[in-house]
Amino acid sequence: MTDFSTYRLKLFVLAHLIFLLSPIYLFSQDTTLIRLIQADEIKYNKYIMSDIQVLAGQVILEHDSIFLYCDSAYLNEKINNVEAFGNVHFKASDTLHLFGDHLIYDGNTKIAEIQNNVKLIDKETTLTTEHLFYNRLSRTAQYIAGGKIINKDNELYSDIGYYFSEKKEFLFRKNVILVNPRYIMNSENLKYNTESETAHFLGPTTIESSDTYIYCENGWYDTRDDISQYDRNAYIIHGEQSMKGDSLYYDQKIGFGKAFNHVVVTDTVQDIIIKGNYAEYRKPDGYSMITDSAVAILISELDSLFLHADTLRATFDSTQNIRSLYAYNRSKFYRTDIQGMCDSLYYNFTDSVISLYKEPVLWSEQYQLTADSIQIWIRNKQLSRMILHNTAFIIGRDAENKYNQIRGINMTGYFTDNELTKITVASNAETIYFVREDDGGLIGINKVFSGNMKIQLSNNKIQKITYIDQPTATLYPENEVKPEDLRLKGFKWLGNRRPSNKFDIFFE
Repeated sequence: MTDFSTYRLKLFVLAHLIFLLSPIYLFSQDTTLIRLIQADEIKYNKYIMSDIQVLAGQVILEHDSIFLYCDSAYLNEKINNVEAFGNVHFKASDTLHLFGDHLIYDGNTKIAEIQNNVKLIDKETTLTTEHLFYNRLSRTAQYIAGGKIINKDNELYSDIGYYFSEKKEFLFRKNVILVNPRYIMNSENLKYNTESETAHFLGPTTIESSDTYIYCENGWYDTRDDISQYDRNAYIIHGEQSMKGDSLYYDQKIGFGKAFNHVVVTDTVQDIIIKGNYAEYRKPDGYSMITDSAVAILISELDSLFLHADTLRATFDSTQNIRSLYAYNRSKFYRTDIQGMCDSLYYNFTDSVISLYKEPVLWSEQYQLTADSIQIWIRNKQLSRMILHNTAFIIGRDAENKYNQIRGINMTGYFTDNELTKITVASNAETIYFVREDDGGLIGINKVFSGNMKIQLSNNKIQKITYIDQPTATLYPENEVKPEDLRLKGFKWLGNRRPSNKFDIFFE
């Protein structure tokens, strides 16, 4: 037997086994014979082909309301079988039609095998292949040597495919490719419904468009309404941004997306990672929101900043890069050189300014800074300066757990290499400062009032204070100052709420 004949026999046996073992396969209880309706010529020679009628010219056959058209055929009424040749047209129903060059049909099992230039047409769906099996009882078609399906704007290719005509559904396996004018989809297992135009991914799948790459291992895509959901190790890469999560949902037409559980959004332009367990993306409004254990990581090679709040909201520019970040309710952040908390926070990536509102607190080394609102400028991912607006207050706890204090209307702090090196105090400046010997012994308590003030720091210690505009200063021995006089108005030490690592930002 030739290699081709062996291959063809294997295909035929495999397909018949699949159909015969199918739970929906049943032999017809009332077997009817294939009936000849028309042929231009009929021949019969029992010595050459026993029990076979040779039909030629405009052949039409009928079996249980299906019709077979062809140029010629071998009809065996004894075993209820027909083999058709040339311009074969197998009309399986009002909508389902099969075409090919060669067909073998068994009237008992109601299974048809069609070869060469095979085409299956069902309404707006066209399948082409070189070898197809069709089971009338289960209304299922199968190819195992490669096929192509065209359904409106979608073209699908696969090595193996099954078509369930009642459900209008294809099941594709091995090297599956779906080509759409907007994207190309690759998968190993895919289910596609021709009426809903929805594809279901049943294994590792990629979807690529001009500017987006998607990966998932389960999910679905409504190609008609442009709605999709990606599950199991799902992620989307769009330009310099990426998003991953346990489940991603996106409505392309309205530009709305959702992500659930272990959500991670990365922007390599702004070097920021945002995490949480629930996220929404609204493209027309130019923003996304993330909540449920939300944290933003502002990446720096030297020292990254970790920010947590009940809700994080990022806005985007026209190129979909992050323009600003808002943190709402119980905001708290940690970086090794600076920590802070407030009710709400705003980070403008354009000018690299972080603004803290409603009871903001900053900690830098041993200093605690508070005000009605605080702004921090960052340059080249390092602290540059900060402004404390209204009722500005700095507290520094020394080695003896005494509190040096500076109070004023507004303050400006300056940083060098992320270290606070200078502070200016504008309007109504007050200080309480514990003056000590080099060995730490207390000399006295200095209380000063001044219009303005400049403070120089080195190694995070106050080196020099310059009082400007009518200062009054008094140095008191410790035993002459009452405990209540050791606190400036508005004193509030919040060291117990200071985060000591990136995990503490989740606790109040």
